[in-house]
Amino acid sequence: MTKTVCIIGAGIGGLALAIRLANQGFKVTVFEKNSYPGGKLSELNINGFRFDKGPSLFTMPSLIDELTSLQESTHQFEYQKLDVITNYFYSDGTQLKASANLEEFAQEVHLKLHEKKETVLKYIKRNAFYFKTTEDLFLKQSLHQLKNFINFKTLKGILFSPFLGLFSTMHEKNSQTFSNPKTVQLFNRFATYNGSNPYKAPALMNMISHLEFNLGAYLPKKGMHQITTHLVNLAEEANVTINYNAAVETLVVGSNNRISAIKSSGVSYPFDIVGSDVDIHVLYKYLLPKSYTPKKLIKQEKSSSAYVFYWGINKEFAALGLHNILFSDDYKKEFDHLFSKQFPTDDPTIYINITSKYCKNDAPEGCENWFVMVNVPHNKNESIDYAATIRKNVVAKINAMLKTDIEKYIISESTLSPIDIENQTSSYGGSLYGNSSNNKFAAFLRHANFSSSIKNLFLVGGSVHPGGGIPLCLFSSKIASQLIVEQELK
Repeated sequence: MTKTVCIIGAGIGGLALAIRLANQGFKVTVFEKNSYPGGKLSELNINGFRFDKGPSLFTMPSLIDELTSLQESTHQFEYQKLDVITNYFYSDGTQLKASANLEEFAQEVHLKLHEKKETVLKYIKRNAFYFKTTEDLFLKQSLHQLKNFINFKTLKGILFSPFLGLFSTMHEKNSQTFSNPKTVQLFNRFATYNGSNPYKAPALMNMISHLEFNLGAYLPKKGMHQITTHLVNLAEEANVTINYNAAVETLVVGSNNRISAIKSSGVSYPFDIVGSDVDIHVLYKYLLPKSYTPKKLIKQEKSSSAYVFYWGINKEFAALGLHNILFSDDYKKEFDHLFSKQFPTDDPTIYINITSKYCKNDAPEGCENWFVMVNVPHNKNESIDYAATIRKNVVAKINAMLKTDIEKYIISESTLSPIDIENQTSSYGGSLYGNSSNNKFAAFLRHANFSSSIKNLFLVGGSVHPGGGIPLCLFSSKIASQLIVEQELK
């Protein structure tokens, strides 16, 4: 008899899991609380402008290609590699283009920041070593099964662990490597890719830059939301049923420690296997009996959140590209505010994403769609409202650094706060990546892709192993699908 699978949540982790299991012969049904798929990877259309609401950086497209290759699909996924990854701006007027060509990038850092070209190239090569040494251990298998620690690749990663920067921070390693604080700040920034603090996160996290500089940064031909629509198409072609406006209210756990059914809109639906793509806080607080809650894991420090402005701009800015960073003057202070003071700094680093630079239909002619984001603490107190303060600081900084009066050109505006993120995606406090990596053992402390106490419950998405962000969510679905297949073949 065909085994039935319920997947809670149509984020990319849940969709990827659905595709994998459907291609393994399971009968899969997805329950999504919203009227649309994608979770954080959704879109906003307003006044002739289209915005990707959440993730804007695309690396490791091979993970999407792999899902496409699982079946004969009529839907192809097209993307392009970026020639310039990011434009960096500093308050003293220094500007730097991060070329996808490593030699050109190293030369640019040499010319603009006076670092030795060889130092830059050696640093990026070392980060490639970090990644290649640990990917089999951390990304491609469960860290929570003893059998996975007795193979050659895993043992290799463990043997090299003293050389992987686990006992120094990202900032310490970057400060030892580079002479210019601006260069240090540039590479410290990669801590924000998983919502962490470079002054606390282990130096191993510097390997995140490897994804851009060695593997490349990309953009889907129709913007980031194309990832979601492509995965939905693949799922539907594989006969996956996706139910929208269908929040799961309860998981019914029997005396045999197995989920026998899920309840949605008061109706009970029996399933053999359950896959969860919801934040673990939501899973344990609302869907399962309290006795199953892993209290220590739930209490770990959470990642940062974001405040986003979606601006329709009736001007084109030649100095800007797809990805743009306007750095703060005091990075340490910024992260102290994020993780200690729980209030945004008055001089935030600003990220501006403009997909209309490549996707011309994303904005009217002569206009640009600005996704303007600053990192903020995840929400702990809904009574704190700093929206007006953030907007004032963002506008002032953009005006100063780009020598403009941006208010004159904003013809459309919408916002996204941590509270909005929590309400729309069920991410605890609007935390973008679940638990932070501000601990040298953080990789080992994330929730497993399976429940140790409920035999037929498996977990994917940004709040579980191996972490948040598009590539890691896709890795989580691959690990979970392997676990499910292994269990069912026993």
